[in-house]
Amino acid sequence: MSSNARHVPVMLQRCLDMLAPALAAPGAVVVDCTLGAGGHSEALLKAFPDARLVALDRDPTALALAGERLAPFGERATLVRAVYHELPEVLERLGIPKVQGVLFDLGVSSMQLDEADRGFAYAQDAPLDMRMDQTTGISAAEVLNTYPPGELVRILRAYGEEKQAKRIVSAIVREREKEPFSNSARLVDLIREALPQAAKRTGGNPAKRTFQALRIEVNAELASVEQAIPAAVASLAVGGRIAVLSYQSLEDRIVKQVFAAGAASTAPPGLPVVPERYQPRLKLLTRGAELPTEEEIAENRRAAPARLRGAERIREDVP
Repeated sequence: MSSNARHVPVMLQRCLDMLAPALAAPGAVVVDCTLGAGGHSEALLKAFPDARLVALDRDPTALALAGERLAPFGERATLVRAVYHELPEVLERLGIPKVQGVLFDLGVSSMQLDEADRGFAYAQDAPLDMRMDQTTGISAAEVLNTYPPGELVRILRAYGEEKQAKRIVSAIVREREKEPFSNSARLVDLIREALPQAAKRTGGNPAKRTFQALRIEVNAELASVEQAIPAAVASLAVGGRIAVLSYQSLEDRIVKQVFAAGAASTAPPGLPVVPERYQPRLKLLTRGAELPTEEEIAENRRAAPARLRGAERIREDVP
């Protein structure tokens, strides 16, 4: 795939349309919590010429490359090195009390997948790193080589939904005693050998679920999402909108639960009149999760697993 094909932003027009009613007014602030290669951010700045962008990413390489891409927009774009659950602190530092739009494009970015030395992709041999910020934290190799077997099984089951977790972990423990893991190809080969034939015939590359689980563990992704989505909802002004793209069921479930809770009344049953503090804070903008079109998947295969959910803030929190 060419560089342009790799970095096609997923469900771009639908995200812009979803956020548009909140970003039309001059002075609107929109936050791209997952800057990546900068495709969504660039489109937001072009589509809403009176809006200001704040963009977050933990990856210094992404910030540098996206910074070059967004340089023509000058002071309209503020790029911040941060994990998305740190959004409240970022907005406080910038003196922004509320925002009109928030976008999340969760998971690993195309840029990270395409950089062989990052170790995210199981299709090419690379060091088993998988850190979105390579300056901090433990690598995937360290997880494989040092975690107790029971913890590895838990990670593969919880984060990769891998039914063959015990079988794979037994093989990992046996092999790491001979030689510590360092590169992805050895792990991919081990998984292929460890799985029964029936398991290899379904679900694409048999290493996919293990790699997903390791990536989520290394970057504490689910814990971050669990903090970030409620924090983003809290940062929205009334009339503000949030759009979230997820790529696996664990992330999408968190988003669904936060949005559903915000869109529900919390009033005790039987009240003749529901006080404002019990009334919904959110209005859902999607019926369930929206999926990419067949045309988009044909153009950009990485869009295939995407699930888009959106919500609008309809009232402030009442003490």
